[in-house]
Amino acid sequence: QNSMVLSAAIFITLVGLIIYLHFVKIDQESLLVIGSLGIQVTSSYASGKESTTFIEMGRVKDVVINEAIHMQKVIYYLCILLQDPEDPQGVSEVVPLFQSSKPRLDCLIEVYKSCQEILEQRKTAPQSS
Repeated sequence: QNSMVLSAAIFITLVGLIIYLHFVKIDQESLLVIGSLGIQVTSSYASGKESTTFIEMGRVKDVVINEAIHMQKVIYYLCILLQDPEDPQGVSEVVPLFQSSKPRLDCLIEVYKSCQEILEQRKTAPQSS
């Protein structure tokens, strides 16, 4: 009887650990910005699984560093602001980046500056019809 309970507990623990590693534990996050195409956000999980999201550059309004208060401290995170299709001046969605790795502010500033350079090049480039 006791060995059955112990075996069941070990099995449930192992299944829980596998689910955690496959769906929750993000090992690495990356951001690829191509001015003429868009922004690709990739998350690599501890199990080796990868999740990729692509945002077309035409939908991107801006990239900003946002701040939030979490457990008595201020945390900073990078966000992509998506343009509202009905209102060109409005924002339809805020897409947070690097939610698992939580890089320091100085690292976020470097990524922010690079993103802003690419966005500025896109705005100043002549639009082809």
